[in-house]
Amino acid sequence: MATIIHHRLRPVMPVSPIDQQVSVDSTPNASARFNRLGSFFTRPWLGVLSRSLAAIFGGYALAATCSMFFAVALPIARGQAVLTGMLVAIVLCACAALWAFATRTALRAWVGILVPTVLFWVGTRLLQGAA
Repeated sequence: MATIIHHRLRPVMPVSPIDQQVSVDSTPNASARFNRLGSFFTRPWLGVLSRSLAAIFGGYALAATCSMFFAVALPIARGQAVLTGMLVAIVLCACAALWAFATRTALRAWVGILVPTVLFWVGTRLLQGAA
C-alpha cells in the first residue's frame, strides 16, 4: 500500500497595492505639498505626454536643423543640396518619433533628440560663417 504524505502548506497572503507602493521621498519630515507634487510627476500619462512632445516638436526641430545643415554642408548644387537635406530630414523626423518611444525614460528621449539638433545647428552656423 502506498502511503500519502500530507504537507502542511502555508497560506499565501495577497499583497495589497498599498504595500507595493514606493515612497517618493524617504525622509521622515517631507512636507505634504512635496509628497503631492512628487506623486503628480510619477503618473504614467506625463511620461507619454513628454515623449509625444519630444517626438512632435523635437522631431520637427531635428528635421529643420538637419535640412539647414545639409543645404550648406553638401558640396553640390544648392538646389540638390536642399532637396537632399529635406529627404534626409523626413527620415530623421520618423526616427526621432521612434526614438522617443523606444528609450527607457522620457529624459533620455529628449536628450537623444536635442543633442543632434544642437550639433546640426552649431554645424550650420559654423559653415555659414566660413562661406
